[in-house]
Amino acid sequence: MQNKRITLVVGSKNPVKVNAAKTTLATYFPECEIDCRGVDAPSGVADQPLGENDTLIGAQNRVSHCQAHYDADFYMAMEGGAASFEYGAATFAYVVISHKGSQSVGRSCNLPLPQSLYAKLEQGEELGDVMDAAFNTTNIKQQGGAIGLLTQGHATRQSTYQQALTLAMAPFIHPDLFKS
Repeated sequence: MQNKRITLVVGSKNPVKVNAAKTTLATYFPECEIDCRGVDAPSGVADQPLGENDTLIGAQNRVSHCQAHYDADFYMAMEGGAASFEYGAATFAYVVISHKGSQSVGRSCNLPLPQSLYAKLEQGEELGDVMDAAFNTTNIKQQGGAIGLLTQGHATRQSTYQQALTLAMAPFIHPDLFKS
């Protein structure tokens, strides 16, 4: 970046998502000051999206909202979802990054979920609330998340978002390779 200051708008005020986005950009642009702002951005999907399609749409909607209401160099959004696959239930996230009119979509790895917990999601509960009840925690979604609890802290919600965002940055780091 020629500019030593990069503005970033994140489609959430959740500190886990904001920190993941800022840390990802700082990794790619260590010489730049990252001016990061988390904002309320509606997903347009259920609070707990089920299925890959709704989860992706939620992240895309958040980025679109940010682009329509804020001026920044980068826009990032993350949407956590869950689905039942033929091999079992899992939670995951989609990430969307927009920069200079181009967009990149990434997806995290899957974290297996116990079927008993997934059944509660199908009944309309949010994963964070389900995990808080199962592990006797409070507001885990703004901390290590289900990922931190189920992996005993070997991975966290933030580390998972960061990995997905880091991978989704590839088209912006190598724009000539990703030309249509």
